[in-house]
Amino acid sequence: MIRGYYFITDSGLSKAGNLSDVEQALKANVSVIQYRNKTSDTREFFEEAIALRKICKNATFLINDRIDIALACNADGVHLGQSDMPYKTAREILGPNKIIGLTVHSIEDALAAQEMGADYIGAAPIFATTTKSDAGTPLGVEGLKEICQKVELPVVAIGGIDLSNAQSVINAGADSICAISAVITKENVCAEAKKFQVLFM
Repeated sequence: MIRGYYFITDSGLSKAGNLSDVEQALKANVSVIQYRNKTSDTREFFEEAIALRKICKNATFLINDRIDIALACNADGVHLGQSDMPYKTAREILGPNKIIGLTVHSIEDALAAQEMGADYIGAAPIFATTTKSDAGTPLGVEGLKEICQKVELPVVAIGGIDLSNAQSVINAGADSICAISAVITKENVCAEAKKFQVLFM
C-alpha cells in the first residue's frame, strides 16, 4: 500500500544531487522513491538508475516514463503520464508483477485508470505548480476529494503541495502526498521529508 510521503527526484531543483536526496529521503523512512529524469541521455539515466536501485533495497523504487530503464535496472515498476506509453502495452512488457502508476487529471481519467488495472494513481496537479510546466489545470481539494471517494485505488496527490496545505490534501482522502520543491530545495532533505511523514501518523 502506498502511504505517506512519496518522493520524486528532480536534479534541476536539488541542492546535493539525486543520490544524496534519495539517501536522505530513505533516512526519513520514505517508502516510495520515483526516479524522474527529463534531462540526461539514456546512458546517464541508466547508470544513475542502477545506483539508486542499489540504495532502495527496502523501498519501492519506480521509474518515471522509461519502461526500458525500469526493466534494465529491475525497478519495482513505473509511473506513466497520460502522454506516455499506453497502460495496456506497458503491462504486456512489464508483466503482471511490476507496479504501474498512472497520472490522472480528472475523475474521468481516474476511473479509466482503475478500469485498466493501474496499481495506483497520481492525482495532479492539486494546486498550481512551477515544478512541472505541463501539469494542467489544478484539481483543487474538492476535485481530489471526488477522486478519492469514487476510486478504490491508492491516490498520490501531487502539485503545489507544501506544509501549509498538506493537511487539507490528506483530509480530502489522499493516501500519499508528494511535495518536490518543498523538500529538495532545502538544506536538510531528511528533516523536511519527516515533516510530511508525521502528518500520516
